[in-house]
Amino acid sequence: MTYQVLARKWRPRDFASLVGQEHVVRALRHALESQRLHHAYLFTGTRGVGKTTLARILAKCLNCETGVTPQPCNKCSACTEIDAGRFVDLLEVDAATNTKVDEMRQLLETAQYAPTRARFKVYVIDEVHQLSGHAFNAMLKTLEEPPEHMKFILATTEPDKIPVTVLSRCLQFNLKQMPPEAIVGHLDGILNKEQIPFESDALNLLARAAAGSMRDALSLLDQAIAHGGGKVGAASVGDMLGAIDQGHLARLLEAVASGDAAGAVKVADEMQARSLSFDTALADLASLLLRVALAQALPGAVDEARTRELAGRLDAESVQLYYQIALQGRADLPLAPDEHAGFVMTVLRMLAFKPEGAPRALALPQSAKPKADDKPKARTAAAAADRGWPELVQQLTVTGAARELARNAELRKRDGAVFDLVVPKAKAYLAERSYVDKLKAALEQHLGSVVGLKVAVGEIAGSTAAALEAGEREAKRAAAAQAVQSDGFVQDLVNLFDGKVVDSTIRPDGK
Repeated sequence: MTYQVLARKWRPRDFASLVGQEHVVRALRHALESQRLHHAYLFTGTRGVGKTTLARILAKCLNCETGVTPQPCNKCSACTEIDAGRFVDLLEVDAATNTKVDEMRQLLETAQYAPTRARFKVYVIDEVHQLSGHAFNAMLKTLEEPPEHMKFILATTEPDKIPVTVLSRCLQFNLKQMPPEAIVGHLDGILNKEQIPFESDALNLLARAAAGSMRDALSLLDQAIAHGGGKVGAASVGDMLGAIDQGHLARLLEAVASGDAAGAVKVADEMQARSLSFDTALADLASLLLRVALAQALPGAVDEARTRELAGRLDAESVQLYYQIALQGRADLPLAPDEHAGFVMTVLRMLAFKPEGAPRALALPQSAKPKADDKPKARTAAAAADRGWPELVQQLTVTGAARELARNAELRKRDGAVFDLVVPKAKAYLAERSYVDKLKAALEQHLGSVVGLKVAVGEIAGSTAAALEAGEREAKRAAAAQAVQSDGFVQDLVNLFDGKVVDSTIRPDGK
């Protein structure tokens, strides 16, 4: 017996078995139940979402021998012949190969004749946007005055290329891309019926790779079954797709968060050694950053422990910046010397453009980094904390809200290993226990010993790290403004054009 590919074998035969297009199905059901039938339908949507399948189901609903119905019997000769693609009164036309006006006129000449056997003669024109302008004009006459026995079902991926005169005469339905969970559920059902063993993680990979197309998902499933020798396993599917292990991306973000350029590049080199797709890697990195942002904004929305951990290590501003850099890096990838170079440059861009206050790339190589239990480091760090809290804050490896707590807190007093901090009322939310615990852990790691940390809300004198940083920035800006104002060339320009220097636009060092 000839093998039938899954996309054809499991093609939906009625509205009930069509997945992911409930909004279209509901409208068509109501129209069929009330016998309010339009003469021309237009189905739009990306490839593989069910446009042609829906057209065939609608043709069966119109011509089922049980009568016009939203539930065709799938047993009569009309239904079975439509499913088999040999129903004489259903004409399927590929507009990509029938674009000329003469071909369209010849096709429409047959529209004037009554159906041979059916109730309605149905014309399904796929990729209708590829018809020429003259061909559309030829079709327009029939759409304006259609015979009662004729129905048009047009399908396209690019409705913006269809003339408005045609669009206005069609009942338009936009088919959505399939959500991953709908694809996973459909593949799960098929594999159970086919009695093929599978792993759920493998279906998630296939659903993501299908990018909203159920047809692509079924084609990939066929490929996965062959690749896995009759089984659909996550490891096998990952190899087949060149999928990126999410652990790589998590380690990459951890390195970026720590300012560890060498560690980030090492991850990129490991990915190259496995011949992984860097285009896919950047897409997956953007997806991971989206989940991190969700974990920060809606803590209960994300279950993955490692994603929640990243959400605690990265500040929200950095996440947004990295997301934009990942998207732009993916767009620039075809212009790079090679994919690995483009990916590495994207990662280095993340390190170079960290938001103010986030830790910069470490100058020391991995092997030269001091250890947490290094006693000289502990003594040096302790000495730095006698020199002042703002200076100590600059040395801490802490991000996100915990870093904001450190920057906006003032050291009221220090009693041995116990730090007594105060934050202003405007920043009272930073005194939350989880942020305090993260700052305490960062202090202990930096000082190499156990510390106590108390945080209260109250009045401050203005000697926080954030205030001092702002003062330094203003001093630099004022100095830069003075330098510009006293520059001879600038003075000549001001005098020549009767202009003035806007101090607020001056940035020290071009920043």
